[in-house]
Amino acid sequence: MTTPRVILSGFADEAALHKTAVEQFSAFAALGLQYYSLRFIDVGNGIKNVMDLTKSEITKLRHLEDEYGMNVASIGSPIGKVKLVDQEDGTQTPFVPFAKYLQSQVAKACDLAHAFETKLIRGFSFYPPRGEDPADHVAQAVDQLGQIAEACHRSDLTLGLEVEANLVGRSGDLLAEIHRQVDHPAMVTIFDGANLIRQGMSTDETFRQYQVMKPSLGWMHIKDYLAPPQSTQSGPVDEEALKHFVPADAGDSGYARILRDFKEMLPKLERKLQRRGIPGVILDLEPHLKGGGPFGGFSGPDGMGVALQSLRRVLDFVGIEYELRGWEDVVAARGF
Repeated sequence: MTTPRVILSGFADEAALHKTAVEQFSAFAALGLQYYSLRFIDVGNGIKNVMDLTKSEITKLRHLEDEYGMNVASIGSPIGKVKLVDQEDGTQTPFVPFAKYLQSQVAKACDLAHAFETKLIRGFSFYPPRGEDPADHVAQAVDQLGQIAEACHRSDLTLGLEVEANLVGRSGDLLAEIHRQVDHPAMVTIFDGANLIRQGMSTDETFRQYQVMKPSLGWMHIKDYLAPPQSTQSGPVDEEALKHFVPADAGDSGYARILRDFKEMLPKLERKLQRRGIPGVILDLEPHLKGGGPFGGFSGPDGMGVALQSLRRVLDFVGIEYELRGWEDVVAARGF
């Protein structure tokens, strides 16, 4: 019987002090990683979000990927991180009319996925008006996300919705309900334990939220959080003030328990993803060990190394296999 296997990846911008492509690829190659998720990067013209890359920058980046033996796991887009309703709520989050958003930003994300030869786009479930019950906005989120999923499907791509604080899909329960109502083969969900713990959920409740998401899961972000003693969370999460991110074997998410359970569904999930042209089940490191906010985080090359070793310890403990660069890969890259 084949041991379940995952593809290890990560948000490479977290490993780079200045977010240059060379820094990102050097750090990941040294760690043995061959896949990365593309979010912020400097290709010679300053730091840009992936959505703002020009054609010449994309071409240069593809050449650098070849030099360093890197492949894009997912487009780490901010799709869905805009207001659902054009209503002043004291935040700086922009509102974009949805028809315009679909034709511009969603279409651009699809074009980028093709340019970087990945089948996956990371997205979100929109911000409802701050202070309002997100459940009251599920119907509109479902309508808009269904259209985004269809746009991805027409481009032979898959959209992954990340569970995250302050969005409509801020919990496993809400995100699973959105997925159920959208009911589209081009949409999956992305589990992230830290994004639940930092909302004040317990380890047991985080596991329950994971279980609710299981039927919709496509991949996972590996990020953990150690809640301060007697911490409670009510109201919106101040994402700019979060500072208790830790490696996957040191936080409150309970990744060992989660991944031991996840192991049982890996073969079936891998087959499902491969039918959509996706190489396998991805665990995407997004550790935020030196800080994080609503649009990114930072771990440094040292922090990313610590995060990878932590995840490997958990995977070894629960019996999930993974692949890193070996001697044969190094020799092949040099043409020996």
